[in-house]
Amino acid sequence: MRWRFVGQQTLVLLLLALLGVFLIWPIVLTVRGGVIGPDGRLTLEALRLVFVDPALRAGLYNSAQIAAATTILSLLLALPLAVLSARCEFFGKQALGALALVPLVLPPFVGAIGMKHVLGRFGALNALLGTEWDFLGQGRFWGVVVVEALHLYPIVYLNALSALANLDPSLDEAARNLGASRWKRFRRITLPLIRPGLFAGATIAFVWSFTELGTPLIFDLRHVLPVQVFYQLKEMESSAQPYALTIVMLGSVMLLYLLGKGVFGARGHAMLGKGSVGAPGRRLGPLATLAAWGAFGLVILPAMIPHLGVIAVSFAQPGQWYRSILPTSWTTGHYHDALGHALAMGSIANSLKYAALSMILTLVVGTLIAYLVVRGKALGRRLLDALAMLPLAVPGLVLAFGYVAMTLHPPFSWRTEAAVGWQVWFAPIAARFDVLGPQADPLLLLVIAYAVRRLPYMVRSVAAGLEQTAVELEEAARNLGAGPVRAFLAATVPLITANLIAGGLLVFSFSMLEVSDSLILAQREIHYPMTKAIYTLHQRLGDGEYIASAMGVWGMLLLAITLCGAGALLGRRVGALFRL
Repeated sequence: MRWRFVGQQTLVLLLLALLGVFLIWPIVLTVRGGVIGPDGRLTLEALRLVFVDPALRAGLYNSAQIAAATTILSLLLALPLAVLSARCEFFGKQALGALALVPLVLPPFVGAIGMKHVLGRFGALNALLGTEWDFLGQGRFWGVVVVEALHLYPIVYLNALSALANLDPSLDEAARNLGASRWKRFRRITLPLIRPGLFAGATIAFVWSFTELGTPLIFDLRHVLPVQVFYQLKEMESSAQPYALTIVMLGSVMLLYLLGKGVFGARGHAMLGKGSVGAPGRRLGPLATLAAWGAFGLVILPAMIPHLGVIAVSFAQPGQWYRSILPTSWTTGHYHDALGHALAMGSIANSLKYAALSMILTLVVGTLIAYLVVRGKALGRRLLDALAMLPLAVPGLVLAFGYVAMTLHPPFSWRTEAAVGWQVWFAPIAARFDVLGPQADPLLLLVIAYAVRRLPYMVRSVAAGLEQTAVELEEAARNLGAGPVRAFLAATVPLITANLIAGGLLVFSFSMLEVSDSLILAQREIHYPMTKAIYTLHQRLGDGEYIASAMGVWGMLLLAITLCGAGALLGRRVGALFRL
């Protein structure tokens, strides 16, 4: 037992060190770059300029507005559907619940390409109405909000549905017996009890939309914080301004998260009936079922507009979707080009490689963390669990920026021309980590970045399986002479295979379509992942955006298959993967 504890303690320390290097250190370097001047002294001048410079201040204000509006809209879309699904039984509920998750299968910045063709001045909606309203000219702000909210509301929906499923029905029944109306029971009992679940989903929606880079880029909305950081990336070696912008982004997210946690996310009420069984949902009649379908349809149909728009663009002949409801000429050639174009095909191969390697890395690290947290007794395992979940609260853009900052410091900053002593040996390796340099190869950084960003999904998926698996089976294997590793592989792994597969599928698919890390860490076309290629192709004249849309459809099919697989394996527990 003593050696087992020593082994667990060693693993905890090694994993803490690993997360310290690739999660905490990049953040520390980012903060240091914004507050330490060239002379090594503390200075807040760069931070002050963020709040003094009108353009930078406007970027912060616009990002906060987008995040707040997106979060509110996501809640308004998700909460009624979650309540309807949890409280009522009606024909087609499972199918509608699955369709409600469809927006997750397309990154919002890809959906923005389709939305521009639908809501643009000469797009499908104006052609249908016979108008020329400039929805996405002066209304770019709301275009970004709508696209992001339609993508993010399923995360709020999953968390709300999970919270509603865990309610003790006796509380609602007692209030009804006392004469409380349905609205009063919802406001005074249900809403306070599901508040932590709503906060979990809303927090992810807020952080995601506050730091989303791709959608504002596609809509050409430049006065937002993530885009300002992106355009100042190449000034990192000579200016503290991009560091300061990133610090403000990180600080804003953390401050708002802590404020929200104190006001909305605390455990407000405990349920009394631990052993109670949830009451069956109210069976709806034919008219009420139609009304339920209508409620889901009012959300699902608009949410599918970006997807349908991207699909239509991918089939349209270049220049043949203009002042018309649908393209006037169609082709399947863009799908062939997406698999034959040098940039497109190379980027797909790169993404497959990056995503597969990150999945393997996450599978190993995430399983170790989950095991140590659920089954271990070592000191520091709670800290390890907290660090493993931290990427959900830390913006991906901040981590990607931190990795670039990491390559500008020793040992990665030891370049050949300035190397001395044994640094000369490491200099060629350092040059390959130089994100902005001519010899850069982002393979290792992208794999690590993808793995760190998606580590929470794997940890929570495996932990859920371990919590439902009896530890006695593993102990029995050890009593028969098996070592700890063999006992785990032989007794426990077969029982949590579904959780391992579900977590791996989510890590792989979301890594394939990761945006912030891809846009920042891959600077040469030969290394572009799929999302960076989509953005680059969209910027090109001619058939660029059509090939980009076809690539987006391929990615959408991939993510749809993997999400369906994860949902089938985990059931309602899939919502726990998107929870802080």
